[in-house]
Amino acid sequence: MAFLRLSAPLGRELRRALPARPFNVRFWDGTSVAATQEGAPTFLLQHPRALAHFVAAPGTLGLGRAYVDGSLAVDDLDAAFEVIDSFEPPSLGLAERARLGLGLIAAAAPAGLPRRPELELILGGERHSAERDAAAVRYHYDAGNDFFRLFLDESMTYSCAIFSRGAQTLEEAQQGKLELIAGKLALAPGMRLLDVGCGWGSFAIHAAREHGVSVLGITLSAPQAELARERVAAAGLAEQIEIRVADYRRLEAGTFDAIASIGMAEHVGETQIDVYGRTLFGLLRPGGVLLNHAIAALDPASDPHEDLFSTRYVFPDGEPLPLSRIQLALERAGFHSEHIEGFREDYAITLRHWAERLDEHLEEAERLAGIERLRVWRLYLRAAGHGFAEGLTAVYQVRARRPD
Repeated sequence: MAFLRLSAPLGRELRRALPARPFNVRFWDGTSVAATQEGAPTFLLQHPRALAHFVAAPGTLGLGRAYVDGSLAVDDLDAAFEVIDSFEPPSLGLAERARLGLGLIAAAAPAGLPRRPELELILGGERHSAERDAAAVRYHYDAGNDFFRLFLDESMTYSCAIFSRGAQTLEEAQQGKLELIAGKLALAPGMRLLDVGCGWGSFAIHAAREHGVSVLGITLSAPQAELARERVAAAGLAEQIEIRVADYRRLEAGTFDAIASIGMAEHVGETQIDVYGRTLFGLLRPGGVLLNHAIAALDPASDPHEDLFSTRYVFPDGEPLPLSRIQLALERAGFHSEHIEGFREDYAITLRHWAERLDEHLEEAERLAGIERLRVWRLYLRAAGHGFAEGLTAVYQVRARRPD
């Protein structure tokens, strides 16, 4: 086939434009561009469609589409992230950029206009409306409960574990995190706790079993709620814990002694974060305590909506806000912040554990979720861990009180 030879001009231009290359490139026709250093990762362009995706959507979205549909592969994802983070290509003149661009277009042309992978989600409706948020959550958890079991710990805790206080295993680090939150909330028998974004019930179960509180846990995922109820029943805590499928904005009026929001506020969004603060304030009794545990952007000027790969393949409408914006929303609502603690490095370690556990179950993960979703999650877990390790994102626990 004639198009098989069209990679050669692009290869020549890559060698010319990048005399120092900390990576290998191997094309679909067997030609390659060798790295100029040992131990470099290899980017495998397995079809011209990989380049066509990049031409159609330059940046992370195009690369992500090619990776998801399998036309782009990498032999070592961790090494590839190191290259992406550290490689600084030389400045190219106009003529060099033009030759490189023409080579790229010529090699991509036989693939035509590529289709988006079926897994890509583009939501309609008003961003962060209750209906659109529910659709976003359903998409994220479509991978299925059994898929998440493959890489989470036994408690099914799906948020940052805490290793910095002596934990050696993921299980120890997650149990330590749950108890840390319970301590910050000063949970005691007879108290009534609201668990916003309760997941599979890990904190609700811990709080009820270890501290004797009654708990209302809410989630937007029906399959997640179903498994959470099963786990509550198996723990013998059905009299103390209720799990509902509900949006926090649509809860009936109630009075709670404490509220835990763990790994949920990063999905609220700029347009709703003040509503979030006011709603939780209204659900607490005077003197009640909120513990808000959430991912935060470390660059206040960053736009989370620019990361189209994550918002279309992993967390639709995910919007980590700066800690200062979370604080402003809580203060506007009337909260008094009492304690703030960061766990950025802990989340980097947590994500490394999750990525390694998923890699240990690749065949089962593909059977449960499909090859495209598996590729997304292998890429996402490493990309997220890289963001925490490099200081692009952080996670904070904020304890705030509704004044008497």
